[in-house]
Amino acid sequence: MKLLIDTHVLLWWLDDPALLSKDARSAIQNGRNTIYVSAAVTWEIMIKQSLGKLKMPDTLDQVLKVNRFSELSITVPHTLTLQTLPVHHRDPFDRILVAQALCEELTIISRDANIQKYSVAYLLA
Repeated sequence: MKLLIDTHVLLWWLDDPALLSKDARSAIQNGRNTIYVSAAVTWEIMIKQSLGKLKMPDTLDQVLKVNRFSELSITVPHTLTLQTLPVHHRDPFDRILVAQALCEELTIISRDANIQKYSVAYLLA
């Protein structure tokens, strides 16, 4: 399975995996699954860190590698898909995650109820 993790899922995984549902933890731990972290997720984390709302290690890229998470860049097709999405969600980071999941046929792991309103594969975090 190919999975895309939302920002809060990455933070919970790194800080306290028990906050995630059993299914989400199992899916992330399963070595047969590919876990993607979008550039939008790291972008959001860096913004929150610069505002003093969050502390993250300076070596976030290394932390992602240690956890065998794959990077997912934001591409032009991802951004063009945004125009086809209904406005169930106003958060630009979550909207790009939905677009990426649709384009790349990924399942999003999240606890955001608004993401469930889209026609995207979803696993409750």
